[in-house]
This record gives sequence, structure tokens and C-alpha cells, in this order.
Amino acid sequence: MIRRGGLVVLASVCAVAVSTIYAIQPVLKTAGSDLGLTEGALGWLVAAGQFGYLAGLVLLVPLGDVFNRRTLIVGHLMLTAAGAAITAVAPDGVIAAAGMAITGLFAVVVQIAVAYVAANSSPGERGRNIGMVTAGVVAGILGIRVVGGALGDTLGWRAVYAVLAVLCVGLALTVRITFPPDVRLAKTPYPSVLAAAGRLVVTDRFFLSRGLIAFFLFASFGTLWSGLALPLGAAPWQFGTTTIGLFGLAGLVGAAGASRAGLWADAGRAQAVTGWSLALLAASWILTVHTTPTLWMLIAGVVLLDFAVQAVHVSNQHLLTAAYPERSSSAIGTYMAFYSLGSALGAVTTTWAYTAAGWRASCLLGAAYAVAALIVWTLARNTTASPRAVPAATEAA
Repeated sequence: MIRRGGLVVLASVCAVAVSTIYAIQPVLKTAGSDLGLTEGALGWLVAAGQFGYLAGLVLLVPLGDVFNRRTLIVGHLMLTAAGAAITAVAPDGVIAAAGMAITGLFAVVVQIAVAYVAANSSPGERGRNIGMVTAGVVAGILGIRVVGGALGDTLGWRAVYAVLAVLCVGLALTVRITFPPDVRLAKTPYPSVLAAAGRLVVTDRFFLSRGLIAFFLFASFGTLWSGLALPLGAAPWQFGTTTIGLFGLAGLVGAAGASRAGLWADAGRAQAVTGWSLALLAASWILTVHTTPTLWMLIAGVVLLDFAVQAVHVSNQHLLTAAYPERSSSAIGTYMAFYSLGSALGAVTTTWAYTAAGWRASCLLGAAYAVAALIVWTLARNTTASPRAVPAATEAA
């Protein structure tokens, strides 16, 4: 069983690994100018990491059901460090995009770490432990906006990736020294693992419902965090990169507040938590739409949104690892592909909506994604049985 100190290490692994994907966002304009890229080409820097991450979710995460997960965590962290180092010294946009694609590909160490925790936790503590580790994911996504913006303004954008590379190496050594091996007792051929993951999407209605909830959940999340800089950087506020990055602190407060979601899941209330959290997600956009004359309503909306997203995300992963204990890596990796696609959808459509009709249109879009997730949950609750590994009586709440 994993002790609290080990959970902190793995939460740090998640935070640093996911930061390598999102680190370009707060320093995008500076990096693009240094690399000689036009504004129209800047999106490819962001896309490179996302495409690499999606490929890793499909192709690399299932390896956790075949090989020693500790070895995979160490190896993936070292390769993530290599990608970050390439980005830090890249002479042009092509090399920088290649480095970001490599970091994204191996940053899926996050999902392998979650599967490692699930496999080494007692059933009564699985939700709590997953909640602690995945809190690192949200901390990385939001925290890098603050830290990256500050480093970019003081030491330059390349320093952000240099620091992340060093942290990845340090964490790889820590995991190698302090964690026991996670050896697979039965060896399943890799092609069979990939085929099983594909069947989850095609034939398993429970899994598909949770995947669709994640898709719309993170489309709503991406709508906020990919579009928030637009109204804050415009009149009347006209904030700079560092100031806009500080809004990530509000998101961290909300995510930290959702840390109890794992305990609620352990108590058999994951389904209920999902439902009311999605309703809260939709309602948060009523506050987020207000950017004048004060920002307090926007900040409150950000806190509520991140609370809801983290609560649903932890509940989803708890249910999936309980339902598919022998293939938790495949289940988490495939589930996170829905997350990645949803995040990309939110990022693309929020800028389109803002350009067409302003921040109110972006907020309406984010609320629509939240309502869509709530509809999926409602339909699945009535038509889909609870996972076999979770007693039906406890999930009837």
C-alpha cells in the first residue's frame, strides 16, 4: 500500500508532467517571437504537445497493463525531460514543436501514475488516493500559468522548459529509489491490450457514458482556460501575462476544495457527486460571464468551475478503476483520450465564439458543454448499470 509521502511524490509527478504540455500558453507570444513564428503559426506550438499527448494516451498508457508501472513512470519522466530540454534549446519553431510533441507523448506518465495508485490502494482508500494524486494534475495545469508567466517575464521562456526538464529528472530518480516494483503477474500481449481498449469504447455503455461526460466536462474547462486571457487582456483591464496567470490561483482554490471527492467516492456516492457537480459546473458560468465592473464574480465562477471539474474527474476515475481493476491503465488512458479531445474542442471553439460575439458567447458555449455532460449523466444513470466492481446498492445514491 502507498503511504502519504508516496502520494505526494506521485502528485508531484503529475503536476510537473502535465505542466510540460501547458507551459507554452503563458509565454506563447514571447516564444513565437524568439523562434521567428508568425501569429498564425503560434497555434501549432500548442497543438504539438496536445497531439503528442493524445498519441501517448492511445499507444503508451496501455503498456501499464503489460509492464512494471514503476519502470514505465521512471522511463517516461526521463523522456519527458528530454523533450523539454529539446524545446529549451530549440533554434527554430520546427525543433521547438518537435520537442513539445515529445513531452506531450511521454507526459502520459500521469495516467500510468494514477493506475499505479489505484492498483496499490485498498478499495476503501482508492478514491481518496486517486483524488490526492490527480490534484497534482490540476495544480500543474493551473500553477504553470502563474509560475511560467513569472519565469518567462524574468528569465525568458526557455527557462520554463529548462526548469521542467530538471524537475522531471529529479522525480524520476526519486520514484526509482523510493517505490517498489509493480510487476504484472499475467502477461497480456500488447496488441490484445489495445484491442480491449478499443472494445471499451465500442461495446461498453458504462465506459462510453463516462468518456462522454469527460469529453463535455473538459470542453467546458477548456472554454474557460483557453479563452480567459482574451477578455482580461482587452479593455478595460488590459492585464499582462503575469497578471492573467495569477487567475490560476483561483482555479487551484476550487480544485483543492474538491479534494474530498475521493472520500465521497469511497463512501459510494460517486454517481451523486457527478450529478450535482455537473449542475454546479453549468451554474458557474452565470458568474463567469461577468467581467465588469468588478472581477469578483468572475473569480467566484472560476473557483466553482474548477471545484466541479475536479470532483467529476476524480469520481470518474474512481468508478473506472473499480470497474476494470485488471486493465486500469487501458481504461484510464482511453478515458483520458476523451478528456484530450474535449479540451481541444473547448480551446478551438472558445476563440471562435469570442471573435464572433465576445466573452458572453464563450460563456454560453461553456455552459452548453456543461449541460451536455449533465444530460449524458442523466441518461446513463437511468439506462446503464453500475460497474460490476462497485456494489449497486452503494451507487444508488
